[in-house]
Amino acid sequence: MSEFDLIRRFFTRDTPHAILGVGDDAALLQASAGNVLAVSSDMLVCGTHFLPDADPFLLGHKTLAVNLSDMAAMGAAPRWAVLAIALPEADEAWLAQFSAGFFALAQQHDVELVGGDTTRGPLNLCVTIFGEVPAQQALRRSGAQVGDEIWVSGCLGDAALALAHLQGRIALSAAELAACLPALHRPQPRVALGLALRGIASSAIDISDGLLADLGHILEASQVGAQLDFAALPVSPVLNNCVSRTLARQCVLSGGDDYELCFTAPAVHHAELADIAARHNLPLTRIGKIVAGRGCIVHDASGNPLNVEACGYDHFR
Repeated sequence: MSEFDLIRRFFTRDTPHAILGVGDDAALLQASAGNVLAVSSDMLVCGTHFLPDADPFLLGHKTLAVNLSDMAAMGAAPRWAVLAIALPEADEAWLAQFSAGFFALAQQHDVELVGGDTTRGPLNLCVTIFGEVPAQQALRRSGAQVGDEIWVSGCLGDAALALAHLQGRIALSAAELAACLPALHRPQPRVALGLALRGIASSAIDISDGLLADLGHILEASQVGAQLDFAALPVSPVLNNCVSRTLARQCVLSGGDDYELCFTAPAVHHAELADIAARHNLPLTRIGKIVAGRGCIVHDASGNPLNVEACGYDHFR
């Protein structure tokens, strides 16, 4: 099977919302009237972001999901994607499952694959995604203001806990692992939430490298500080009952791979956020507040500052 046979068979679909999709030297795209393009890229490398024996269907899902999460954090509606993929070999069974997982999520969010590249090499998956958002409604990291509340969606830490089990750093029961693994292998990008937060959130980011690391990007861009209430952080029963409290704290604060949204909003929007949570059947939890100054302080249940050693994942540290 040639490179072009591979593309035609596994990665070519109709693209009715693109002027020109797969098959030429470049795709031709047109943003809708009144919108600007939001563009982001994420790379998944075998051995760094996923294990060599990862289920290809779930890997196809996650490859697109992490990019959709970036669109959610910008309040953008995802529209198109391009996929660059390096493959050790043209394994047809693997490709069939990977593309099935990728396109199942793409169809769910009305995203069209309009191009990309394939080559032989160590397994490496890179998506560039394009979305649309009204220019003045894009959610940015730089809008947090002193007095804003800090919120997160969903639960935190399960993906990191599942990874700790797979790496042998903790032993979960079969039931506990089954409860945590979907967060790691099949994250749910909060696209609908991102759209609902337009005009409400003052800043937003998706939690990919850990809550403290990613919130830190908001604080740096907005030139403000934060105070967090550790007891308020939303966690699952599995993580809440984790025998290693130190590991549990690390998973919640700095574990990463959550792909939930962390955002700030003025307190006047509290009722609106409760309504959004109910409409989308998605827990939204207020975990702290924006304060003057710099940095982030995490308080325990007694109001004492926690000593936090690691803030999140960094590829070069």
